[in-house]
Amino acid sequence: MNKTEHHKKALLEALEKSLGVVTTACKQVGIGRTTFYEYYKDPIFKLEVDSIQDVALDFAESHLHQQIKDGNTAATIFYLKTKGKKRGFVERQEITGAEGLPTDIKINIIKSDHRETD
Repeated sequence: MNKTEHHKKALLEALEKSLGVVTTACKQVGIGRTTFYEYYKDPIFKLEVDSIQDVALDFAESHLHQQIKDGNTAATIFYLKTKGKKRGFVERQEITGAEGLPTDIKINIIKSDHRETD
């Protein structure tokens, strides 16, 4: 195994331990983030890194679900805003005119033959 392959293997192990945090993994292995992103261009390495990122996301989602089960209102609202959009759980502002009537917006375009010169 050459030096690059050794670094890639060590990075994957460090990424698993750090739940996908690149900076932490790079520090543990002793390489720079730039090198990591050069390695990331390798399709096989990229696939393995992305798989670790999915595990980290699953971990975070499981904690979010636990907080919802524990009655954490903020966690419930966050989940509904991000996952419940198609059921109408969205934050939006509706702009209306006086007493809820539609606004009357008029745009006048004025054509000028006057041109500025330098």
